[in-house]
Amino acid sequence: MTNNDDQRPQFDTGDDASPGGDDKPNRSLWRRYRDLSLGVKIFIYMIAGVLFGIALPEPAIAVAPVGDLFIRLLLMAAIPLVFFNLLAGLTSLDGLGILGRLGGKVVAYYFTTTAIALTLGLTMMSILRPGDGMELDTEDIDEEELAEVPGLIDIVFDLFPENIIHAFAQGNLAQIVVFAIFLGIAVLLLPDRQKEPIGRAFEALAAALRKLVEIIMKMGPIGIGSLMASTVGQHGEDLFGPLALFLAGIWMAQGCMFLIQMGALTVLSSFRPWPFLKKTGPLYATAAGTCSSLATLAVAIDLAANRLRLPRKIYSFTLPLGAQLNKDGTALMLTGVLLFTAQAVGVEFSFGEIIIILLVGLILSEGSGGIPGGGAVIALIFVNAFNLPPEIAGIVVGIYRLIDMGNTTINVTGDMVATTIISESEGWDKDNPDADDWSDDAGSDQGDDVDRDAPPSPASP
Repeated sequence: MTNNDDQRPQFDTGDDASPGGDDKPNRSLWRRYRDLSLGVKIFIYMIAGVLFGIALPEPAIAVAPVGDLFIRLLLMAAIPLVFFNLLAGLTSLDGLGILGRLGGKVVAYYFTTTAIALTLGLTMMSILRPGDGMELDTEDIDEEELAEVPGLIDIVFDLFPENIIHAFAQGNLAQIVVFAIFLGIAVLLLPDRQKEPIGRAFEALAAALRKLVEIIMKMGPIGIGSLMASTVGQHGEDLFGPLALFLAGIWMAQGCMFLIQMGALTVLSSFRPWPFLKKTGPLYATAAGTCSSLATLAVAIDLAANRLRLPRKIYSFTLPLGAQLNKDGTALMLTGVLLFTAQAVGVEFSFGEIIIILLVGLILSEGSGGIPGGGAVIALIFVNAFNLPPEIAGIVVGIYRLIDMGNTTINVTGDMVATTIISESEGWDKDNPDADDWSDDAGSDQGDDVDRDAPPSPASP
């Protein structure tokens, strides 16, 4: 204790380095910034980006390539990280029974929350009626390019890749996840002598890719700040235009969905919203900045492992699946755009038609792909499916970035909340995350609890 007390004054003073003491305030300010958490740094750059975009729109748009590079780097790491992390989690399972149980819980939760989100979008637009009195402005939309609404059989068949190399090249997350699940099941069925080295290889590759994400996230503050600046610089005037009421309605619906998610977290888990949000702060900043569930997935996996310390066998399965299936934000946007368009042309839906809208929306919301702007294409398909003019939806596409920031944030929040709830339903204890077989290194065969200090961050903040 004496040595530590003696060392701290020597470390904090700068008398030897700068006898006049002129550099001490600067070095102290830099040290304070360096000690800030990643989430706080990202928030600072986001605010700076918004102010930059408002004050100097043209220069702000010019910094977009910096943010685009950040998205590319995250996407570069996301696909292999999802693949090997999912395999590492699956091969650490004790058997196939837990896989079926997890699958049932995940699908039931995701479909329930998506149905709630679809209803929220309809309700908010019915209350505000932003489409009343909206004048149609013809947009250059090629209706022949609008796809037909996919059927349930088509959606199911599209989950299975004909060529897994092609699926990786196209970044088709759904097909990659399905292939990984089948491969993980095959490895589980191998004899222990063959299964164990394969599982260790998957874990080593997953650990390397998680480290890659940590490196990429060093660029997170400036990358996300650049994205915010360019977005506000390009679309800032739309916040005060004729679409303001529609945007307000979508944002209010997103806020309601967020409250529902926090309510589910409070009721169905031992977490409380503020500690949970504090631990997962970088997730929401990255989601709002990149507008990509897939790019944010790499950050979500890192936070689940190192901040929340959730069991890998859970988050490696639920997070990738959620990036494809759990589209709460996208779902409420779809019904919001549809009702907005219907109001603009004076169309009213019956109760039976609303039920059909919810069912079709449930199907289409799963197909937005997890990439920036994917939901905009789905919105055009959705409007076209009900024989409504796509012009209004085309106007919404023009400001979709402002909508997608909230959509993606709601999507990834739902994924993380679901993962936390399901983890506790499987016996995980947040106050003792390394108990039994629930540590981040649960896939290893060693039962020595002392050696499980290996995960990069301790249980306490």
